[in-house]
Amino acid sequence: MTVRKQRLLKRHRQRKRLFMLAALLALVLLGALVAWWLVPLVLALGWVAHEAWFADHLFYRPQDDYRHAFPADVPALPARLERGRLLLDGDIGAAETLILEVHVTAGPLGWLFDPQVWIGDDRQDFERGVDGLRYLNLSGQQEALRAGGLRVRGRFCKLAGSATLHALVNPDYAGRRLLIVAPHADDAELAAFGLYSRSPEVAIVTLTQGEIEAGRYRRFGLDPAAAARLKGRLRCWDSLAVPLWGGVPQSRCVQLGYYCLQLPAMAAEPRRSFGSRESGESDIRSARRHNPLPLPGDVDGAPTWSNLVADLRALLEHFRPEVVVTPHPELDPHADHVAASHALLEAAAGSAWRPGTLLLYANHLHDNDRWPMGPAEGGIALPPAIESLPADGLWSPCLDAEARLDKAVALTMQHDLQTPLPAKKRLRRLIQRFLAGRRWPRTGDDEFFRKAVRRHELFWVRPCTAGEPAMHAHGPEQTGDQPLHAL
Repeated sequence: MTVRKQRLLKRHRQRKRLFMLAALLALVLLGALVAWWLVPLVLALGWVAHEAWFADHLFYRPQDDYRHAFPADVPALPARLERGRLLLDGDIGAAETLILEVHVTAGPLGWLFDPQVWIGDDRQDFERGVDGLRYLNLSGQQEALRAGGLRVRGRFCKLAGSATLHALVNPDYAGRRLLIVAPHADDAELAAFGLYSRSPEVAIVTLTQGEIEAGRYRRFGLDPAAAARLKGRLRCWDSLAVPLWGGVPQSRCVQLGYYCLQLPAMAAEPRRSFGSRESGESDIRSARRHNPLPLPGDVDGAPTWSNLVADLRALLEHFRPEVVVTPHPELDPHADHVAASHALLEAAAGSAWRPGTLLLYANHLHDNDRWPMGPAEGGIALPPAIESLPADGLWSPCLDAEARLDKAVALTMQHDLQTPLPAKKRLRRLIQRFLAGRRWPRTGDDEFFRKAVRRHELFWVRPCTAGEPAMHAHGPEQTGDQPLHAL
């Protein structure tokens, strides 16, 4: 994925330079041959068009097919669209996670507005100019589908007449003993608030303080190191306090206190300490004062990979989870997220207790900074997968309106999701609202309020086989606590 992304980025930059050169020559000729005052007008209109239609970061072509693989035992039922209704040749049985593989083609207006697929009253959006295989999430639509009354229609796009429905059967993992691995405060809420708020026996472990990029806290008159320490304290508090909104008591929340974006370096040199990049701290015990149990890293407070793995091993043996929820190492490229799942597997390899199942989530993507696309409250279609992924199972539980509101409120409590939008982003959203028809929720300005508060949560299901080669991931590409974009 990384090689392809860099190739597409290089090609994009080359095309951008050629376009800028051609535009500059055109503007010079326009000013010389027609009227000088047209030059600033054309520049302003060009900038508005860029913000409305060309500001998305896609590291693939919208005409590329998505390539999702499913386990061999997952039924693939032939389906067809007739007069706006989806008809099946076969029975979905007890399947609760339903994924429709279908070719989606943008219409003429689908280059200006986001192509939408309406599934009953649900809406799932795709890239402008889409023309390839996509995967709609029909989970929660079983009754209408069985009755032959599920309406599926495209707006600004058309769907092929034939399709394939992948019908996956899972237990309700909310009823199992769960451990959620969150690299940073808010990762558990973004990925799995709906899941953990239904679970009677869940524990949440947050690996890092999330203290970097604390510039806005300097408004309190703090120097950079003091601002980072304050941000770290606040996010540690978030990791312990916010889960209570979802019914998880502080006695089942653990903060390990390692430092943000240092996990990959720790993995490379397991016995070396890696303190904070910004706060000046190098003793993780300052973040652990409210933990409900002692851990191996408490002995010396050293931020080392060896301590991290020992801490996770102790937590596996203490909470004895049947299922662990952790980042997807092939889909989620955030450096700390990849390292978190590697640390978990290394801990499981030497643990007296090994969970049976991993539920993998992706809060960030290699390829598309808008996925899930479309407005909040809609469903979650499968993400871009231009290169093949492991053939994992899928589980996509549904969230009702009350659960979605609770999830949105949980996100409002996270300090890192309350950063005010820069003026340029506010202006971009205003332009996209009026010219491209996009909408953002009232619950918060951060993109995660749009991306995470959905009708579905989405997890890839994988057996917990420690050291399995499929867990090897592509190199990290971010340098911040949120994904940074190269374009």
